[in-house]
Amino acid sequence: MNVNDNELYYEVHGNPEGEVIFFIHGAPGLGDCRSDIKAFSALGDTYKLVFMDMRGSGRSEGRPPFTHEQWTADIEAVRRELVGGPITILGGSYGGFLTLEYAIRYPDSVTRVLLRDTAASSDFDYLSIERALESGIEGITEENMTRLFGGEVYSDEDLKELFTLIQPLYTVEYDEEAVRQRLDQIYYRHETHNFAFRYNKPAFNLVDQLAGINAPMLVTVGRHDWVTPVICSETIASCVPNAELVIFENSGHSPQLEENERYVELVRRFLHKHRAVQPL
Repeated sequence: MNVNDNELYYEVHGNPEGEVIFFIHGAPGLGDCRSDIKAFSALGDTYKLVFMDMRGSGRSEGRPPFTHEQWTADIEAVRRELVGGPITILGGSYGGFLTLEYAIRYPDSVTRVLLRDTAASSDFDYLSIERALESGIEGITEENMTRLFGGEVYSDEDLKELFTLIQPLYTVEYDEEAVRQRLDQIYYRHETHNFAFRYNKPAFNLVDQLAGINAPMLVTVGRHDWVTPVICSETIASCVPNAELVIFENSGHSPQLEENERYVELVRRFLHKHRAVQPL
């Protein structure tokens, strides 16, 4: 585990001589790299794995701005520090937004792109709000969802309360005790969350730039994903020239955890099929 000059926390796992994969977590202000370490550590027998806590999330202190431009620049800074050469990059949920932007901003730094339950625009956000309001889950109201997804959270405690409400929506099989334990371990950073959803998200739209991504891309999504529904991944896969779409039929928003063995095997096959060309 390391912290670089920009106070960005990251961990390096796996085969020190292997090709490098960077993992970009979602949920700014809520997420960190621990979930990806749990899901993908098995790849370390072959690959060198770099897990980051993004600026303003997890154990990264990080000063503003919490913009996509800054976050992708942070990824590039860590890549230059650790690798020098191009990388494979895997991003999920909001981390998928950043992964797409990274591939667009730094095309020479990327060999392969893997996306999990993400989107290229905010065009389908209304579907997730509708799904939440129609769920009948106690405490979910239009006012709460507007504050959460509009970046109007009052405090870290308020963020935890709102995030707790929507947990049953995320997975096909809901384990209340496991979710409770995970919620208690999260680093809540409401300022980061608010900036991401109040300022970054409304203007987020990369659809017109997707055709310019030339790296092989694996696009995955859970059939029952409520927050970035299948249509979001279908849109990406239809626009990127060298993209493959796989839908996990028994998963919600986290097939890398809900169907872990199948997911990791899919990633292995994709990486093997599109082996990176090593520089001379």
